[in-house]
Amino acid sequence: MLYDRIIKQGTINERGGKPDPQFALPSTVNWMRALRFLAEDEGIDFGTATAFYGKEGKRQMDVWVENTVLEQLFLGLHHLSALDQFRSGTTAADYARVGVLAWYYGIANAASAMTAAKSGAFKEDHAGTAQLWDEQIASRGLAMAPFSWRVSSLVEKTYKAEVDALRNGSTGKLQTRPVTKDDALGAAAGYLSGSAKWYAWKTEEDLKDNRAFKELGVSNFRSKDARALRDEWFKRRSMGFVHQAARYRGKANYREALFLAYGSGTETILSGYVEDMHAVLKAFLTMAGAFARRKLGKDLWSEFVADVDAKKAFTTRAGEIWT
Repeated sequence: MLYDRIIKQGTINERGGKPDPQFALPSTVNWMRALRFLAEDEGIDFGTATAFYGKEGKRQMDVWVENTVLEQLFLGLHHLSALDQFRSGTTAADYARVGVLAWYYGIANAASAMTAAKSGAFKEDHAGTAQLWDEQIASRGLAMAPFSWRVSSLVEKTYKAEVDALRNGSTGKLQTRPVTKDDALGAAAGYLSGSAKWYAWKTEEDLKDNRAFKELGVSNFRSKDARALRDEWFKRRSMGFVHQAARYRGKANYREALFLAYGSGTETILSGYVEDMHAVLKAFLTMAGAFARRKLGKDLWSEFVADVDAKKAFTTRAGEIWT
């Protein structure tokens, strides 16, 4: 009954019917599994991440910047602790949706800590955080794989070539659960390509409200002038891991109620999902902490970790992640 009403009839905001969740669910779960495969293959822990940032030195920053870095890392650790507790649940669907939110906000907090440590820059909106992290961290080679995966522009021929290079010949598909690293490469490449296509569409929609587009007196991008304007926008827009994470959160937050929560086969598909989210956030947060340690200096860093573990109210210890 509910399926027919929501998917076939629709709701106030989508009166023609909503997308069928059975197609989105496997790719949602498989991307996270692919990320875990690739992060574990990279061997991300505090030691390897600290070594990765070996050329990064301490940066002079005022106390407000230092406090921002520490606060964002603490927030990220709290989200990781929530996911850790979800892992002990018996029904994955109970935690899947809120788990994605915890996962995303942990990623966003860790990303914000990195940009604050890098330059003192901080954004409070999702799009701004994603763009800032991509510009200051990923584009400068300061992210470990698979979090380093990005496309330099939204021009189709450009991003498709970059995605193919990252795919490295893999035939893995996003709709198929990865069981090998090669599978994971293909699935991750598929999600990156799909995200680039989605952000290109969103950019087109944003451009339609722009004065320059309106002055062309057209309603689409079929004309030469409209395509030229669109492609100029595409060239200036890169997309990285935090962009993908923001889009991922949007699916959990705003997609129809049935997504992640309805259907006799859902629980089987969600098997291991919370564990995968925990592993991926842990790797990203570990990386962010290692970068922050280099920028803050070892004395302040040691004081921070010790204080968190002495006074935190949640379960996960900072020392488990950042020493």
